[in-house]
Amino acid sequence: QVRLVESGGGLVQPGESLRLSCAASGFTFRIAFMTWYRQAPGKERELVARISSDGSSTNYADSVKGRFTISRDDRRNAVYLQMNSLKPEDTAMYYCNHPATGSWGQGTQVTVSS
Repeated sequence: QVRLVESGGGLVQPGESLRLSCAASGFTFRIAFMTWYRQAPGKERELVARISSDGSSTNYADSVKGRFTISRDDRRNAVYLQMNSLKPEDTAMYYCNHPATGSWGQGTQVTVSS
């Protein structure tokens, strides 16, 4: 059974940083393409970042390019989202996703406010 558990969210001020983690189990992580999505109140869920199975290829939403970095650790079956220079418009629930199975975590809340 696929399981994705996000952590690392919180309340921060504009300009600060957070690192989100997603612990994965129930599938062969080292060959898995992984993604991070977010959903703000009243808005549709949007793709934030994705990383290839070997980590050599990453893609980002235009709104986070240059500020967010997705990475993975296959030894720990984990994918990360380093978020720097956070803005109020980054406030959302952030979700880890395994596209091959369509599985989602429960999400972790990120709130950026002064």
